[in-house]
Amino acid sequence: MDTKVLADRYIFNTYKRFPITLVKGRGCRVWDEEGREYLDFIGGIAVCALGHSSEVVSNALKSQSEILVHVSNLFYTRPQAELAELLVKHSFADKVFFCNSGAEANEAAIKLVRRYSAENYDPQRYVIIAMENSFHGRTMATLTATGQKKIQKGFDPLLNGFRHVPFNDINALKDAIDETVCAILLEPIQGEGGVICADRDYLRGVEEICKEKDILLVLDEVQVGMGRTGRLFAYEHYGIEPDVMTLAKAMANGLPIGAMLSVESVASAFGPGAHASTFGGTPLVCAVSKAVLEYILNEGVLDNCASMGKYLIEGLKEMKTKYPIIRDIRGMGLIVGVELDIKADEVVQRCMQNGILINSPKENVIRLVPPLIITQREIDQLLNTLNSIFKEYV
Repeated sequence: MDTKVLADRYIFNTYKRFPITLVKGRGCRVWDEEGREYLDFIGGIAVCALGHSSEVVSNALKSQSEILVHVSNLFYTRPQAELAELLVKHSFADKVFFCNSGAEANEAAIKLVRRYSAENYDPQRYVIIAMENSFHGRTMATLTATGQKKIQKGFDPLLNGFRHVPFNDINALKDAIDETVCAILLEPIQGEGGVICADRDYLRGVEEICKEKDILLVLDEVQVGMGRTGRLFAYEHYGIEPDVMTLAKAMANGLPIGAMLSVESVASAFGPGAHASTFGGTPLVCAVSKAVLEYILNEGVLDNCASMGKYLIEGLKEMKTKYPIIRDIRGMGLIVGVELDIKADEVVQRCMQNGILINSPKENVIRLVPPLIITQREIDQLLNTLNSIFKEYV
């Protein structure tokens, strides 16, 4: 039976899938079951930082799978401890909690900041301020924290204790703070929101407010962490440090893992039994994640991301001068959004027909999040394809 027919018959219809079945990948390219090749600028939605079929991943996976795969968190395991050490040594944090996804990491962060506030202040100090246009996950708590009505539709009653304000508006944030607020949760770059970057002064202002009001700052770096912006973590570009940060997506280049990082004073609010995850941080996935992180740190991946991101954005900005259809180019490193005067799906479909995969998080925005090992030649292929598409709208 045809794969599409089989999937449509037996799998929940929760995704609007592209009409192709992918069967193989290598580097920045994938192939469908008919043998057609595609240049991948989706990268598993910012997941495959080292590309497809990376030897870094396969070697670590094979090696660890022959030793120990899973024993639960009732026991110590070396890969988990070593990955936690590596994350702490290259970040603001003191402690790490492992889980399986970005939503789970954000769920853990929501629980942590509320428990910390209840233990150190008042049980009624539990409100979390999040941003309009944000995305934090699909669990009940994280979709409530998400500032998009379309994500929340049909799931009422939502959880109590979340308040939304416009992103990049420091005055609106100040006005929303009262004695019930325990934390501010935001993404340095709103990826699902259309690649909207936080202003430098805004994030610094948020950090100042948090220190002044003794409120915790939680950064969701699920999509932009692990090198996506040209630095290991996006907060490094802004000269700030959060109290809590969440990661997932690119941590293990496709294997399911998430993490919540925190400073010691806040992490201490979680003791035995406060939170848990059966599959969180298995030896298998942690061994792969450690190998991925070491490669990102030691093999020039961050430099490549920064230089190729600059090259991509410059190429798009040059295109913008020729085609009024392009409203805006925004992003950092290799997370780039192109806002258009037409429906982005038209461009997504045309690119796919021309052997390039991109996607659209918003109706009029295309998002480009290729593997961080992308080359100038591959970027030129994308730019040439987009140029041929956009010229038809002149």
